[in-house]
Amino acid sequence: MTDTGRPERHRLRHRRVARKRIYIGLIVCAAVVLVAMVVIFIPRPSTSTASGSDPTELVRYLGVYEPDAPSSYADIDQFAQAVGRQPNIVGYYGTWLEKFQTSFATSAAQHGAVTLVQINTGSTSLANIASGQYDSYWRSFADEVEAFGGQVILSIDHEMNGNWEAWGYEHQSPAAFVAAWRHVVTIFRKQGARNVTWLWTVNITDRLNDVTEPDAWWPGSSYVNLVGIDGYYYSPSTVFSYLFGATIADVRELTDDPILIAETGAAISADQAAKIGDLFLGVRTFGLSGFVLFDQDGVKETQTWRISSPAAYAVLRQDAKAYMKPAS
Repeated sequence: MTDTGRPERHRLRHRRVARKRIYIGLIVCAAVVLVAMVVIFIPRPSTSTASGSDPTELVRYLGVYEPDAPSSYADIDQFAQAVGRQPNIVGYYGTWLEKFQTSFATSAAQHGAVTLVQINTGSTSLANIASGQYDSYWRSFADEVEAFGGQVILSIDHEMNGNWEAWGYEHQSPAAFVAAWRHVVTIFRKQGARNVTWLWTVNITDRLNDVTEPDAWWPGSSYVNLVGIDGYYYSPSTVFSYLFGATIADVRELTDDPILIAETGAAISADQAAKIGDLFLGVRTFGLSGFVLFDQDGVKETQTWRISSPAAYAVLRQDAKAYMKPAS
């Protein structure tokens, strides 16, 4: 689903409580000393189970969402040519009650990528989902994913700690979200769809803008394999630690599961080249699993995340080459 309204919903979150600034400062200081010396091994979520068992394969994720997905793979191919490598995560946004896009997932697998599906339930009652009113849909979707056979990363109702979506904060309760999430995961397990990595995705926190800490929505480690955090660079002054650091601290109070920056980008006015470099550095510094770029135009410059300059592509090519290099 092409979601042209998404950039407007992502406002910059800089202000953090003192407790989290201390946490961030310690990590950043340590990283300055170690980043040039340490190669961070990033775990791939297990494909053999949906319960989050310890993975045995190591990978770094460099992903992209393109607006023509899942109907076409053309924009992803253009992105890959510009970057000089294929992304190993490609995402699409699924409309409610839509079937799993097997053809797109097959194309992704043929290009060496894992498909990330963001399913958004819209204004559907999460309590009704939890009570089983939509079980036939979830069973069918699980069967389609299981039949596909390859790894699929699945996220449901992302950014629920913000108030801009019908499933989120101030619209439906965290308890209803948790119950629905657990119910859906249980259905997939019963259907035998063990090739799913469950990605629980929150927005960067900011109480001043009604984006709450994520703990109330946490379904528990046995229902999550991978944690996603969404956030965007709006300003040249924005740095990774202030954009994502507080939310990483929040997540680390809940779980040690791997963290993926599941949706991000830099506005043209924010100096995309510099911010792409900062994104790579931040992922390494905080020991995250990687990131997914939201490569889409917006209605104005501050809402346009598409990589648009030769300088930005040059940084992306250079840093991606180093980041994705297999460890010796």
